[in-house]
Order: sequence, then C-alpha cells, then structure tokens
Amino acid sequence: MTAPSETQRQLRPGLWQTVNERYPGAMISKSDVVPLARLDKPLEAARLTFISSAGVQPKGTLPFDVVHPVGDYTFRRVPSDASPSDLEIHQLKYPTDGASRDLNVIFPIERLQALAAERVIGSLTRNFFSFIGYNMDPERLEATLAEDIADATVADHADIALLAPA
Repeated sequence: MTAPSETQRQLRPGLWQTVNERYPGAMISKSDVVPLARLDKPLEAARLTFISSAGVQPKGTLPFDVVHPVGDYTFRRVPSDASPSDLEIHQLKYPTDGASRDLNVIFPIERLQALAAERVIGSLTRNFFSFIGYNMDPERLEATLAEDIADATVADHADIALLAPA
C-alpha cells in the first residue's frame, strides 16, 4: 500500500483556495497542511472536551463583549456537568431563539453527558469551552484565543476535542 498523497490526508482538499475565491479579502491563507491527529485509544476510553463559538457561558459570569468592533478574544469555561438552566448565551451575531428553547441545538451538553454516561465516550473533561465567533483579526484569534483554549484543553487532560461553530 502506498502512502496517501498530501490531498488525500486533508479533510477537505482545496478548502482554503475555495474560501478565498468565494470571499475575496477574507484574509484566510493556509500554506501548510495540518495533518489530522489520530486518537491513540478507543473512543470509549477517551476524555472528550467540547469547544464552541456559540457564546454560551455560566449564568452570572462576565458577559462576552458582543458590541466591540473587532470582537472579543476571550473564552469561558463551562462546567461539563452543568445543566442548560445554569447557562446563558451572550451573542448578537446569530439568532438564538431556538437555542434559548433548547440549548442542545447549539451547545449539546446534555447529549455529550448522555454519551459519557452510556460509555460511548470514556468521560468528559471538567470544563467545556465557549467563545464568540465574531472576531475580525484572524492573527489575534490564532495567537491568543486559540492558543489559550488549546492550553486549557491540555490542562483538562483532553484526549479528543469536538469543535462546533455557532
């Protein structure tokens, strides 16, 4: 068997080129392929974390700055054992009516708790992570917010991360 080519190893070959063609000036560039990581243990033994741009956070915590012209580059820790009634959404950039009725449509905390209880996944990290997706400086997003969340997931001993955009 031969080694897969570079395009075979990419999740969606040509994605960055397509985005730049459809949205000129989007400031997206990707010259290097980041290989997909392989899980080194069975899913039923893995500790999962969830990362979302939904702007979900525990009630009573500092709200995201949803009106700043370049965005908010902070994240919130959401206890993985929280119930939806303990959480709220601070987000103006997408309609939240459906999520207000059932938070799981945008932040599937109860679904992930059920998968862990059923041992489909080994366990959940202590925290999940949420931020607001409206950020106009991609370099700052990568250098601060993404790095900070990556450090937090490592500190929570995550084996696998599920990422979901709002």
